[in-house]
Amino acid sequence: MVLLKAFRQAMHILSSPVRGEARRRGLIIQPYRGYGTRQEICLMGRVYRQAGPLFGREGSLLGDVGDIGRRVMRRGQADVIVRASFGGTEQRVNTDRDGYFRIHLRTRQAPANQHWHSVALRLVQPPEPESDTEGQVYIPPDSARHVIISDIDDTVVFTGVANKIGMLWRLFMQGPKSRTAFPGVSALYRGLHEGPGGGEHNPILYVSRGPWGLYELLEEFFQLHNIPVGPIMFLREWGLSPLRPFPRRDEGHKLDLIRTMLALYADMPFVLVGDSGQQDPEVYTRIVQEYPGRVSAVYIRNVSLGPKRVGAIKQLAEQIAAAGSTLVLAADSFAMARHAEAHGLLAPEALERILEEEEREEESAEPHLQRRVTVTGRDPVRARELVERELGEQQHGIEIPDVVVETEKNRPK
Repeated sequence: MVLLKAFRQAMHILSSPVRGEARRRGLIIQPYRGYGTRQEICLMGRVYRQAGPLFGREGSLLGDVGDIGRRVMRRGQADVIVRASFGGTEQRVNTDRDGYFRIHLRTRQAPANQHWHSVALRLVQPPEPESDTEGQVYIPPDSARHVIISDIDDTVVFTGVANKIGMLWRLFMQGPKSRTAFPGVSALYRGLHEGPGGGEHNPILYVSRGPWGLYELLEEFFQLHNIPVGPIMFLREWGLSPLRPFPRRDEGHKLDLIRTMLALYADMPFVLVGDSGQQDPEVYTRIVQEYPGRVSAVYIRNVSLGPKRVGAIKQLAEQIAAAGSTLVLAADSFAMARHAEAHGLLAPEALERILEEEEREEESAEPHLQRRVTVTGRDPVRARELVERELGEQQHGIEIPDVVVETEKNRPK
């Protein structure tokens, strides 16, 4: 019964992109969430051709199966002209060979001081008025104080989001006690989004090496776990085909994206969040060295299993400290939060929420997601003291300790 219910839920979510208004046939514009400033915006999307409903009524199991089939069969359309209108101006762009388009539009009229803004999208060639839709772009309000750039794989989500089958299995087929989001990550990101004063609405930009095909699945995942929605999940098209069975190489993907964001938000400091499993520490170290004074902190979730990688990251932390910033190699979400609160990146009361969420989720988390230090207590200041004491008393039982390297200048007063 549980497996049947989980299977039904999986079918319903997988079919969601082609339900409702998207059930119609023909050319469809799929916009992805964009980002920007009062002067310019960037938005990406895809145009694809979709078959009409195959069988079954909408919302039924048979209808969901048919809609999944339609989703699998839809194909990106090359050389289609898309028109975007926003802020008193417009731009026309052509889709690439995979059907993707990229909008970079400079505004003539400064948008209102709000978070999300609508961008009107229309197919010009071939004309198809029924395909008209709106994209959403996030423009930081005046209250924003930091830009947070976060990796997704093994930072927000336990490894496997680039593997659709594995992620779906963990999400839906292992039952509610199987967690794929790291404990406490939702409260941590909400705290960073709101800032130390609350209501700052700091933008969170998510970066991944996964393909754009995971966009909808990740959107659903973020909603399920109440993780703040970012302006866009910077994914790329893998371009797989029988003649090209492996993803296209894109070595500088993350580095180039972060440089672009630093240039776009030139007057705002950044917080970088990643994991120890891939190249995040190396990429972030390079960014800190290239842009001195722009990065307030680097948070690395420790998913490594051996001391060699920890030692290598500690050396990178020393380089970051020498460049004027701080790298925190943390065993869990609360360890990151402790440092962030001490350095004025999130509110003291957010510590309590993060601690409570982390402990609650760890009760049902898989062993590899459980943190290595467990404390109780409702007072956030007291909780921090208890964590520090346990780290000292139980060091012999912790395979991968937290590592914080910072200069006297960067330590909280």
